[in-house]
Amino acid sequence: MSRSATGPRTPRPGAEAEPAPAEARTRPRWWAELLLIGICYTAYSMVRNLVPTDHAGAVARAYELLEAEDVLRLDIEYALNRLFTEQSWLGVTANYYYATLHFAITIGVLVWLYARHPGHYPRFRWMLFATTLTGLIGFWFYPLAPPRMLPGFTDTVIAFNTWGLYDSSPVATVSNQYAAMPSLHTAWSLWCTVAIVAVVRRVWVRVLAIAYPAATVVVIMGTANHFILDAAGGVAVLAAGAAVSHGAVRVVAYGWQMCRNAV
Repeated sequence: MSRSATGPRTPRPGAEAEPAPAEARTRPRWWAELLLIGICYTAYSMVRNLVPTDHAGAVARAYELLEAEDVLRLDIEYALNRLFTEQSWLGVTANYYYATLHFAITIGVLVWLYARHPGHYPRFRWMLFATTLTGLIGFWFYPLAPPRMLPGFTDTVIAFNTWGLYDSSPVATVSNQYAAMPSLHTAWSLWCTVAIVAVVRRVWVRVLAIAYPAATVVVIMGTANHFILDAAGGVAVLAAGAAVSHGAVRVVAYGWQMCRNAV
């Protein structure tokens, strides 16, 4: 009996949804995507590092944030930082986690969407771009010193002499040290979760995807790079980025349809 006679094959329970042929044809050109991502990341880096560096003002805002967290009973950064400092294996692991996974997993999910789920790729690509742009606005209008710049907190990169993004790394000389609010580590990790959960059916993959931003929030506080309210800011910019990208996609689709109808 031919396959056409038996009807379409039912996917195995827990498997990823296979892209339809029409969906596969929507995959953008890879070189155009690399060019677009390169331009956007270069612009992001330039703008991020042009944020005014007012150390006194950034530190004052950090103390204000700590006071707000104290009122809200959310000031857990110091206790986590002490734990990561006292347990060297935890601190060292967190340093490399903070410095590498932020980019590696985000790029990995983006490539995975492009290669395996091109029908979902444009939506999540624009969501990521919009989220990052919204984060830049936060950096510009609210320069904030991270906890590691305050007395009592320990910079785990310096404490354990490991490679990291800041202070002990060559990146420190060219990277803005006051781009702490919102936490893009939180925003990007949540973006990865949203993208994976929207596409993958396997329960264990979804569980890992959900655990990733939770672990990230613990790491950014344990390494004294962010306050918990920075993480809340990351959630907010992801929500804003999702709303902006959704609206932009709808406007572009409507405009394209109008052009086609006019022709």
